[in-house]
Amino acid sequence: MGETSDHVPTIRGRTPIALQAGPSSVPAELISFHGLADRREHLAVRIGKPGRVPLVRLHSECLTGDVFGSLRCDCGPQLHEAIAKIDRAGGYLLYLRQEGRGIGLYNKLDAYRLQDQGLDTFAANRKLGRADDERDYTVAAQMLRSLGVDEIDLLTNNPDKVEQLRGAGIVLRSVFSTDVHSNPDNYRYLKAKVVEARHAIELERAGS
Repeated sequence: MGETSDHVPTIRGRTPIALQAGPSSVPAELISFHGLADRREHLAVRIGKPGRVPLVRLHSECLTGDVFGSLRCDCGPQLHEAIAKIDRAGGYLLYLRQEGRGIGLYNKLDAYRLQDQGLDTFAANRKLGRADDERDYTVAAQMLRSLGVDEIDLLTNNPDKVEQLRGAGIVLRSVFSTDVHSNPDNYRYLKAKVVEARHAIELERAGS
């Protein structure tokens, strides 16, 4: 990628914005950057009043779930859950432009069609000649450092995020799982994440 997580980008701009959180609005700030390792337009969303150890959620872009409310994944509900929890605790949501676990929107839609033929989400990626998960969280570590943050509480079910952030030198004081957002359309997808990628999703306790 050219630069390592030790390179600290600069903040390009800060834009105040109100976010919808259930029936109420949440004041927030969108933070853009210069000099991120992959040159993409990632955003940090400052929500609430971050303390010395803020609550942080790394959320990968999901057009189908975040914007259109697709039931094939749990991305939209996780995004709204994160906004509400970070508002209470104070912290940052890092919105990362890594659609489809890094394979891109069109490839993700191709993978959906393969899933309709019986493949799970990871097998579908492999059928397309892609890796199970191509996301690199170097930029997340860079964003945190540019915000003056080197220790966080992390909201995630994904052990790869934990391992990559720790490998990039970010201290994780605590790791909290998200709620379980299962439905008949995404159950197989969530089950594959548990079985194939060790995600901490307690599907059975949720009654799925």
